[in-house]
Amino acid sequence: PAPAGDAPPAATASLTAAQVVERIRKNVGCEWSARTVDTIKAGDPDTPVTGIATTCFATMDVLKRAAASGKSLVIVHEPTFYNHPDDTARLEGDAVLAAKRAFLAEHKLVVFRFHDHWHRRQPDGIDEGMAAALGWSDRRVPGEGAPRFLVPETTLRQLASDLKDRLKAGTLRVVGDPEMKATRVALVAGAPGSAAQIRALQRDDVDVVLAGEAPEWETAEYVRDATASGRRKGLILLGHVGSEEEGMRRCAAWLKGFVPEVPVEFLPAGEPFWSPR
Repeated sequence: PAPAGDAPPAATASLTAAQVVERIRKNVGCEWSARTVDTIKAGDPDTPVTGIATTCFATMDVLKRAAASGKSLVIVHEPTFYNHPDDTARLEGDAVLAAKRAFLAEHKLVVFRFHDHWHRRQPDGIDEGMAAALGWSDRRVPGEGAPRFLVPETTLRQLASDLKDRLKAGTLRVVGDPEMKATRVALVAGAPGSAAQIRALQRDDVDVVLAGEAPEWETAEYVRDATASGRRKGLILLGHVGSEEEGMRRCAAWLKGFVPEVPVEFLPAGEPFWSPR
């Protein structure tokens, strides 16, 4: 028996989802905004965390894999409920929304969105992860604006083919002269809009823009007219997931540095599109 007066060891308190979010806020390295989409979208903040899954989209498939592997906290980059603010009012009574909510509740999952501040981090967590996946971490060119990379001279056709293989992408779309020579590439990930994409294309030190998704009547037509006007410009659309997902793999590695108590795993959502053969 323990000597008189010795207190029994204190029980270890469970790490909660809210506590993980607070650690993220303290470690991200930028001021946390009062107005942000980076909030808990589903579940009880006081839920004990048995494991963490990071992903680009909290699809039903991702949620099923998270639950099956014992992960109770899903950290997602993009919306869970089909619009940027995750406003479910417009979908009340919808069968798909009901099924997703029921699954989240049944398995006691918590979903936290980590979008604004992961982008505001220095370096931007998405850009950092994508550069690593592309093998371009040491090819970045200093400067403001969208991240730019200097790559060995290639053609637009070959660059797109290489990216398709490296990212294991099922679908890519390309605008521009396939045989155009290219060495200077800018990454405009996700869907920031045509203004950001065209701004990158206007630069004299950019040949090709890698983008997630783009308005076809805006950015794509700008590149088509640029090509017809004799300007060396190309656009490769990786898809929204394809242009950002590796940034959430980087997020999993980052989280392990200050959440050592539970397993942390990246779960790829994968692209939603497929092409008929």
